[in-house]
Amino acid sequence: MNYNNLTDKALITDNDISWEDLGDGVKRKIMAYNESLMLVKVQFDKNAVGAIHQHPHLQMSYVAEGSFEVSMADEKKILNQGDVFFAQSNVFHGVVCLEAGLLIDIFNPHREDFLSPSQK
Repeated sequence: MNYNNLTDKALITDNDISWEDLGDGVKRKIMAYNESLMLVKVQFDKNAVGAIHQHPHLQMSYVAEGSFEVSMADEKKILNQGDVFFAQSNVFHGVVCLEAGLLIDIFNPHREDFLSPSQK
């Protein structure tokens, strides 16, 4: 699927988008985006890590499956299916997957650094 078309689509089928293997038990699918918003699925194997990082984007993450130890600034909490975390701009955050899981990440604005040159 050509991701350039994602900005033009309103109805997106999961099976039309391939997983991008990020290594170390983490895969992602960029489901949809425009300049101001992006939705990404991130699948984690048990014990996989989303390293502590920060970025200027707002990020909301919904735990669709599994269990995660989430670090946000100086706080850590275990979040399970149905829970959410909200990373404000430039706040350090990361996850450790305690039980194989899936996060649904929403970014504002979109994460241009996630896009390949052909997607920009």
